[in-house]
Formats: sequence, C-alpha cells, structure tokens
Amino acid sequence: MLRLLLAAPFAVLAVPAHAATGETVSPWVALAYLVAGVFFILALRGLSSPATSRTGNRFGMVGMLIAVVTTLMTHWPMQSSGNCDNLKLSDGATFGFCTEIFVIDWASFGEILAAIAIGALIGITIARRIAMTAMPELVAGFHSLVGLAAVLVGWAAYLNPDAFGLFVEIDRIVDLDVENIMMGISSVSKVEMGLGIAIGAITFSGSVIAFLKLSGKMSGSPILLPARHVINLGTLAAIIVLTALFAMAGPDETLPLIIALTVLAFVIGFLLIIPIGGADMPVVVSMLNSYSGWAAAAMGFTLGNTAMIITGALVGSSGAILSYIMCRAMNRSFISVIAGGFGADDGGGASGEPREQRPYKQGSAADAAFMLEQAEKVIIIPGYGMAVAQAQHALREMTDVLEEKGVEVKFAIHPVAGRMPGHMNVLLAEASVDYDKVFELEDINSEFSQADVAFIIGANDVVNPAAKTDKSSPIYGMPVFDVDKAKQVFFIKRSMGGVGYAGVDNDVFYMDQTMMLLSDAKKMVEEIVKALD
Repeated sequence: MLRLLLAAPFAVLAVPAHAATGETVSPWVALAYLVAGVFFILALRGLSSPATSRTGNRFGMVGMLIAVVTTLMTHWPMQSSGNCDNLKLSDGATFGFCTEIFVIDWASFGEILAAIAIGALIGITIARRIAMTAMPELVAGFHSLVGLAAVLVGWAAYLNPDAFGLFVEIDRIVDLDVENIMMGISSVSKVEMGLGIAIGAITFSGSVIAFLKLSGKMSGSPILLPARHVINLGTLAAIIVLTALFAMAGPDETLPLIIALTVLAFVIGFLLIIPIGGADMPVVVSMLNSYSGWAAAAMGFTLGNTAMIITGALVGSSGAILSYIMCRAMNRSFISVIAGGFGADDGGGASGEPREQRPYKQGSAADAAFMLEQAEKVIIIPGYGMAVAQAQHALREMTDVLEEKGVEVKFAIHPVAGRMPGHMNVLLAEASVDYDKVFELEDINSEFSQADVAFIIGANDVVNPAAKTDKSSPIYGMPVFDVDKAKQVFFIKRSMGGVGYAGVDNDVFYMDQTMMLLSDAKKMVEEIVKALD
C-alpha cells in the first residue's frame, strides 16, 4: 500500500524545480527533497515487516507532506505589476526607472487549495467506504490515475513548455550577418517527455483492464487475441520509433508524432493486460505499480523535480523487485506472465466442460470443532474466499479459542494468495492476528508433516498438488503448500462447483484425510467457534 502513498500524489509535485526564469534550485529546497526521500526509504523499510508496517506508512505520509509543501512553497502563485517613471537629477539630467511589485495571485492560490480539498475529500470518502475485499481493484484504480496524471503532465509540458522551463534555445542560424535563435524543447527533454507519456498511458489503460478483471466487471480468464505477440512487439517497436522521431523532429513537426505515440501507448496497455489470467493478477498489480513509478521518474527528469525522481525511482524499483519475487514464488518467468494466457479457457481444467464427479467427504461445523479440539498443531491457510466472506475476524476468534485449549495455531501465507501482494497479511492484521503467528511459504511448508490439521479457508490454487504432479496443468511448477502431508485437512468452500482462479480442479478435495466444509466461510467459522464453546 505504501507504493500508492508514494505514487498517487506525484501530480502535485509536477512543477519544474526551476521555471523559465532559469533560477537555480535553492539548497534548502534540495535538502527538503532529500529529507523527503529519506522518509520514503524508511517507509519502504518499515513495510518489510508487518510489525513495523504502521510506522512505515507514517514515514511515507511525512515524506510526502514534506515534498508537497516544499513544492507549493517554492512555486507560490505570484502576480507582478510594474510602474515606470522619470527622475530628474540636480544637474538637469533625466533618469528613467521602473519598479516591479510581486503580490500573491490569490485566484490561482484558491484554485490550488480547491483542487487539494476536492482530492482530499475523494480520498477520505473512498478510505472510509471501501471494503477490504475491494482493496485489489482500488489499488488498480489508483494506479490508473497515476498513469493518467503522467500523461496529462507530459502533455501540459509539451503544450506550454515555457511554463515548465523547457522552452530553451535549440539552434542558432546566421544568415547575412543576422543571427536567428530557434527556441523549442530540447531533444533530451522530448525523449524524457515521450517516455513519461508512453509509460503513463500504458499504466492507465493496463490498470483499467486490471480493475475490470479484479472487480468482476470483466472475465478473469485470459482473452487471447490471434497473433497477439506479433501485435504487441510491433506496437512496442512503433512506440520506440515514434519516441526517437519525436525527439529529432523540428518544433512544427512534433504534434502528429506525440499524438500517435500517446494513442499507441494506450492501446498497448490494453493489449498487454487482457491476455493475462486472474491467477497472475497479484503480479500484474505489482508490475503496473512499477510502471507508474517509472512514469513519475521520467517526468521528474523532464521537469527537473528531484522529489519526483526519487519517488518514482523508489516506486518503480520496489514494484519491479516485488514482481520478480512473486514470479519466483510461482516458479514462472516475468516474460511468461507478460506473455499471458495463464488460466486460459482452452487448457487444463478450464475448458468449460463438466468436471468428472468424484467422491468426497463432507462434514459439519461440529465435526470440525471436535477434531480441532483434539489437535496439537493447526496450520490455517487463508485465501481470497476468506476476503470475500470477510471471515478474518471470526477466524481470529477461532484461533483464540483453540489457543485457550492448548492448541498451537499458525497461519501460512502464500506470496500470491489473494488478488494483490500482501492481501492476506492486510486482512489478518486488520483482525489483530499476532504477526509472529503468520509465516511465509518457505518458512512453514516443512511443518505440514507434523501438523494435525491443515485448515484451508478460501484458498485453492496455492494448495493444489497438480502444481507438483501434473505437467499439463497451467499451474505446474508453482510452489504450493504441502497440505496433503497433514494428518487431517479441513477445506472450507462455498460449493463443489467452483475451481480456483487458474481454472483447474483440485485433488485435495478428494483425499482420504480431507473433510469438505461446504458453506459461506464466515458462517462456517462462526459455527465452529460456537461448537468449540
């Protein structure tokens, strides 16, 4: 979540560090931006552990406050009024002079305050009303706004370069002893501008598709276009060529190029995300977050704004590292994720054909409560179904009851569980589950062979043994929890009709030691708690 905190307000910083006046940056301003950058780094460090995540968020808030206030104070809207007069000296000579008075432009200042107030009101309203289950699509939606802001700032700098300090001398032509100075945007600035607009547009359209998939307004299954790889590579190549032509073109030749560049970037963002299946959405969200950071950094170079460069680089690099970590956790390459098709309807268990009806054991809350009481060690594996049912608080209550009865309870979190990075950690933290009870896959997977009960609530693909045994499965190679090694498995699921987001059946449903608890997750856990009492 911090990456949103760092990236979302960057449009507020999107003013040049030195305007067209050519003034150098004050060392105090540079120092303030440096302090803000340190707070951002501390914020990322804090978010590396659930125990320090709240402190990390506070560091990020302080850093962004310093950056925004510094930007506003150094670019206070001013108006100037001048008056010229003649002064007659004692020797009869006349001396002409002019005075210029700078006053606050209250009209522009009011517009800035109004924009901040409107944004704050929208942010507060969303924060109060959004459900934790809707957090993944909210993150994707915010990423789209960051990308759109980058596009708008880039276009503003292109249309009015003088206001951004970008209208500079680009050539001198001497003709018949007359020197003509050609003014315009430098090639370097145009490259930075083109990259910022392109990355921002890709982030915007890609995030919109991710939002639609995560919110259920579009199918989570991949949409595979014919020759999609050729189309994507061709479009990316065209964007690179257009950026080069835009940088080299004269002032009167750039408008068609930047329009074409922007349109193609919007299109490629759409094309890159629609073939990616729902199971890869956590990686996609992190990847789009990284894109938004690089867009901000590119605009920071264009505008000479240190805060934007620092913020964008932190967001971009942290998002890229997180994407790599999650891809490694899925035993898949980053390129294979971008290529898309994971969870396609034309392969594996996602063919849409009726699945073979296999026998399974179904139990009740009373059955589960009795066996949980007899257990010495229980490992709980939460998934997106827990988030949908909002069962995290009931689950914590069940944990407390079991621990009072002497049962050891641990939580196992898969890196790609849920619909965004850290989704399950956020929900468990909201329910006040102790951080020292929450473990990552590599830290707890070896303990399932000593566990009396593996309690699966809302997870599916991350416990599917097909990832280890079925080479034809779309999730083959993804590290999963070894729940099949536990003595007893309880699997809470709404019904037997559904499958995981990857669209494949799960052999855990049919194992001898598995008891299916078919019900709403929250209702089932609450019934188990009552039975335990």
